[in-house]
Amino acid sequence: MASSLDGSLLGMLDHPFMERAFLAGIAVALLCGVVGYLVVLRAQVFAADALSHVAFTGALGALAVGLDPRIGLFVATVGIGLLLAVLGPRGRADDVVIGTVFAWILGLGVLALSVYTASAAAASNGGAGVSILFGSIFGLGEGAARLTAAVAVVLLIIVLALVRPLIFASIDEAVAAARGVPVTALGVVFMAVLGATAAEATQAVGALLLLGLLAAPAGAALRWTKDPFAGVALSAALAVGSMVVGLAASYAAPSLPPSFTITVTASGIYALSFVLPRPVRRRVRRRRERRPGIQAATP
Repeated sequence: MASSLDGSLLGMLDHPFMERAFLAGIAVALLCGVVGYLVVLRAQVFAADALSHVAFTGALGALAVGLDPRIGLFVATVGIGLLLAVLGPRGRADDVVIGTVFAWILGLGVLALSVYTASAAAASNGGAGVSILFGSIFGLGEGAARLTAAVAVVLLIIVLALVRPLIFASIDEAVAAARGVPVTALGVVFMAVLGATAAEATQAVGALLLLGLLAAPAGAALRWTKDPFAGVALSAALAVGSMVVGLAASYAAPSLPPSFTITVTASGIYALSFVLPRPVRRRVRRRRERRPGIQAATP
């Protein structure tokens, strides 16, 4: 059985739908890993959760008026992301603002769902709502997969270009502002990118589960290293690993949807971070212990 399974996994890239899934999935996972680490570092996980529901509302709203759901995804998530940033101090929305917008968006989502299910389009595309909620990465066409990967790469380049000042502003906002870092503008840009990332991840794991891909690898990276730049790289690697393992597991066991296997893998990695030691922290501690005079100054 093991050899049969190995052969099955080795041949999975012979299928075009798996090639497309890996192309789009790895690009989205890289983006989610980098953006997710900044989300956790900036304590904006609630904002990411709210944007996942915005993605569902936006896609359903687009379907209700006869548009491509991806248009609704990006317009809604980026627009609400910018709104949250503008309403919050220095580009960071507080919990009251997020909660209020969250409730408003859920209400609009119920309205959009009601309008869509009553429309003629729902009869011919009844599974669209389920695809939005739980993702449909195996169903991406070649053009959609390439576009998803291209958008993810562009967003990743934007985030990496801003990662140093974003980390500085995330760790100590007051000092960053005093040093001339445009904290508010960075916060607004980051929320727009987070909105677009939510739209991207929805296509892979669905609106309900995208928070797992955003937060779990980042949470594990934050526990395993206190170096923020190493944390960004580790979070991206863990997210890509979750995507690859999840897609392979879903291919090997077709009864398991890919959104489930990807999210379970990411969550498992986060759970593992509570069991395994922090290797980076231990190495740093050993270096300090070897250098005289450092141990006494280290708390």
